[in-house]
Formats: sequence, structure tokens, C-alpha cells
Amino acid sequence: MPITERDPEAYRSTLRAPDDFDEFWARTLAEAASRPLDAVFAPAWRRTVEVYDATFAGFGGDPVKAWLAVPAGATGPLPCVVEFPGYGGGRGLAHQCLLYAAAGYAHLFMDVRGQGSGWRHGHTPDPAGADPHFPGFLTRGVLDPRTYYYRRVITDAVRAVAAARTHPLVDPDRVAVTGESQGGGLALAVAALVPGLVAAAPDVPFLCDMRRGAQLATAGPYPELAGYLGVHRDSERQVFHTLSYFDGVLFAARAPVPALFSVAHMDASCPPSTVYAAYHRYAGPKAIEVYPFNGHQGGEAVQDAARLDFFDRAFGLR
Repeated sequence: MPITERDPEAYRSTLRAPDDFDEFWARTLAEAASRPLDAVFAPAWRRTVEVYDATFAGFGGDPVKAWLAVPAGATGPLPCVVEFPGYGGGRGLAHQCLLYAAAGYAHLFMDVRGQGSGWRHGHTPDPAGADPHFPGFLTRGVLDPRTYYYRRVITDAVRAVAAARTHPLVDPDRVAVTGESQGGGLALAVAALVPGLVAAAPDVPFLCDMRRGAQLATAGPYPELAGYLGVHRDSERQVFHTLSYFDGVLFAARAPVPALFSVAHMDASCPPSTVYAAYHRYAGPKAIEVYPFNGHQGGEAVQDAARLDFFDRAFGLR
């Protein structure tokens, strides 16, 4: 019987973590932490906002790019928002992400390795090879958690917070994470894995209850899973075992900081029940903005305003 989305808010995921979920991530992040962070910030662009071209060592020591934007003339220490892009996009150009610096925060916007040719420039390659996979990123290395693409990306995201905290204009005790779609899924992972954050704002998050996403989504990345399993029919159990180490529902259950979610009820890319799956499991204080008549674009500028208000309160500015 096909799954329906008649009452997505009522949905509760039954997804369970692998027995070694926490050990897997502790081992992965300890290995990453054993390498120097080597964070470098080079001046790149200056108007009323100053932007630095940032590079830091991510998974395996691979160089990862980011932009760090701050209000020009700021003396710090500033609260900082670390943001992750949606699927297929990269950090873009230096002048494209100025909202949070205009609001008075520091803002680090991380590139995603191998992405950045779908809708905004990326500048970070992914040196790792991959087994046969469906076109896109979602099934790269999906037969083993150790080789899966998002193991590298999530580790990069954790290291991005560490890199931001090294900058002299950033207050390391006032850092929040955010992102839309893929970026929202990464924000959930980082909120679970990085101690000492003050808030998380995952908007229409991807990578949540991924089996259900593959069954329901008619657009976006989830159909990559369906396409892969339509060919590799004997790999279903192994694929979803691997994905369980990276699912936002399980990260949400381990994230203690206040969170502001958003969900769009006409979203064909991240079905709303998958967002509610993560929201209902979220361990910390939480709220959700609901957009009944929007698709994957979510709340756009309206959500930006809600998120800024949320961050102001989280940073103790109100």
C-alpha cells in the first residue's frame, strides 16, 4: 500500500540507531581531530561587510573552502552562524551570503565537497573515489558506512564549526548552525555532534527518515535512492543500514540545543512527514514554523526573519 501524506504532522518514525552509532561517530571525529585544523582566512571582499576566503582541513585532512563574513570594522567577539548549503550548491561567490553579517553576526558558509555546480559555485573537490552509484551524491559509497559520501561531508561540517571558533572575531561560546534542505540535515548532525553550540535552525531538512523519503519524494535527491535500488535490488538491507548512521532523525534524538525547524506541506523533495520525523525526535527545546501552501522553497524571506529573531534570542541579544 502506498504511503500517503494526509496528516504528516502525526507521523512518528520507527527508525532505530545501529548499536555502534555513537561509537562510529566518536571514532570518525577522533580521527579527524588528530589532524591539524590549519584554518586560514584571507581577505577577499570588503564593503559594509568584510568577507574572508577560508580554508580548513576536513575529513582525511582534505582542504575545504568557506566564506567568513563579518561586519566591516567589527572588533568582536561576535556571535557566529555556521551555515551549510542545499544539495548541489556550494559556497557561491563572496558577495552572495551577507544576511547574517548585515544583522551583526559573524557568518561562516561552508562549501560542500564535490558539489557546487547545480545552482551555486563550489570550490571544494572530493578526492575520494566511489563505487558504482546512481548519478548524484546520495548513493556514493552507500554499501559501507565507512566509505559513504556523507561521512566525509558531516565530518567537514563539524570541522567548519571548529574553524569558525578559531577566528579572533568569533565568540566560540556563541555559535549556532543552520541550513536549508541538505544544509538543514547537516545542521542536525552538527547539533548532535558538536558540544557547546547555542542553537540550531534546520529548514525543510533533507537526510531525515531516508527510507520514507525514497518512498515518497517525487523531486530532489531522494529519487536517487529509488533509482539505485531499482537496479541493485539485492542491496536494500545494506543500503538502509548504511544510511542509518547518517539519518537526521537519529541525530535529532541526540541534539540538546534549542532548535527552530521549518516545514512546507507541499514539499515534493523533502516530504513533510520526514521533517516531522526529525522534529518529534528532537531532544532539545524546539519550535517549528509551518508553511501549508509552499513547496521546497519553504518560508524564504519570512523564515529568514523568524530565524534572525530566534538567533538574537539564542545569542542573548534580546
